Amino acid sequence: LIPLLIFIARVTDVTIGTMRLIFVSKGYKYIAPILGFFEIIIWLLAITQIMQHLDNWLCYLTYGLGFATGNFVGIMLEEKLSIGNVLIRVFPKKDTTNLIENLRENGFGVSVVEIEGKAGRKKMLLSIVERKAISEFVEMVLYHNPNAFYSVEDIKAVNDGGILRYSQPKLISGLRKRKAK
Repeated sequence: LIPLLIFIARVTDVTIGTMRLIFVSKGYKYIAPILGFFEIIIWLLAITQIMQHLDNWLCYLTYGLGFATGNFVGIMLEEKLSIGNVLIRVFPKKDTTNLIENLRENGFGVSVVEIEGKAGRKKMLLSIVERKAISEFVEMVLYHNPNAFYSVEDIKAVNDGGILRYSQPKLISGLRKRKAK
């Protein structure tokens, strides 16, 4: 029973720790310390059990397995939450008229920049999109421009001016509203 409890504690504290690091990197300074508090309390409970059962090799094994599993679970959870915004750069291979029109009709802000590269003058499309909308955006790009090159880059903060299509999770936007008061 003790090894199972150690495993569950490690999965939980490492999952929370992974989420805490993600929130720190995204600039959510009010959520990260709360997660850190719970992370360390759970870790202390797990390490206490290890120290009380130094003769049980299964405790060591489940501690390590819990750590590995917690990393995986934390990353999967972060992917599901899709926290934050990204910058998408699109380098189309053909005419962008229909693509730009379709993206804008679907609520995506798109800036068009004239660029010059090895193949001559072309257009580059720039858009800041919430992470949960990446697949929809890319699907539209590839439908209109199947051979387009695109890159997706995380960005820490955006003053959106009302141009982003999706709203932030309620927990995060609620914390920001309280901070603004």
